[in-house]
Amino acid sequence: MAKFTCNFISYTLGRAVDITVIIPTPTIPESTRRANSASPCMHTPETPYPVLYLLHGMGNNHATWTGYSNVELFAEERQIAVVNLSAENKGYVPKGKDDYFKFVSEELPDFVGSMFPISKRPEDTYLAGLSMGGYGTLIHGLNFPERYAAIGTFSGAVMLPPERLIGNPDKMKEAAQSGVQTAEPDTDPRFDPYALVDKLLTEGRKLPKIYMACGDKDFLYQNNLKFRDYLRSVGADLTWEELEDYGHEWRFWNIEIERFLNWIPRTDSHVEKRKV
Repeated sequence: MAKFTCNFISYTLGRAVDITVIIPTPTIPESTRRANSASPCMHTPETPYPVLYLLHGMGNNHATWTGYSNVELFAEERQIAVVNLSAENKGYVPKGKDDYFKFVSEELPDFVGSMFPISKRPEDTYLAGLSMGGYGTLIHGLNFPERYAAIGTFSGAVMLPPERLIGNPDKMKEAAQSGVQTAEPDTDPRFDPYALVDKLLTEGRKLPKIYMACGDKDFLYQNNLKFRDYLRSVGADLTWEELEDYGHEWRFWNIEIERFLNWIPRTDSHVEKRKV
């Protein structure tokens, strides 16, 4: 894999932001064979790569997924690009002067698509995240279901609105364990997963394919179960997975990101080029 750490000026945020972009590249055996053959040593892919926008959790940044998981290895094997960003602790929604909702939904795909060999086709585009990033995934995936072939949430902070996500971690945990099921009364419906599902159903629009996973020892487990049951009740195309004895931890997320990459629907030309 080629791993790029990018720093660029964001129109939306009005300052420099950091992202990490993983792009499939030749392995050492492949490069050796190519160098010893008559084939030209070109890096331009025949077609753009499918892409996964992978969101981090509270307290993390653009480098955390590649630091704590094997996502680079998994992505190289499956020939898919991965984009990570830094969204601070702001829930991927507008917070103060920082409109991460617009940044993620508009500016980031435009920048990445213009700079890297990444497909802009919705059928080649995926979105996933852990914890706060799982919340961000639901918010963006349910606001713009037509932009993604599938979305995934791992230990998602399903019903914790941004104001709680940014608050005291102990209070956040206490709220989740108390069975919080709805957003605050004044929460913008664009940022309430239940309200978004209701809106899509009312408008007759199709829900995205959804992958949900949570460990049964996770403090967000009950909220994930309740949202899972709600999605099932409305006939969503949902895949659910839970693992025993896992909590809110990277060992669980490392397992699930690989399983998610195996699960996503692929129609791109790179899908048959899986590597070992």
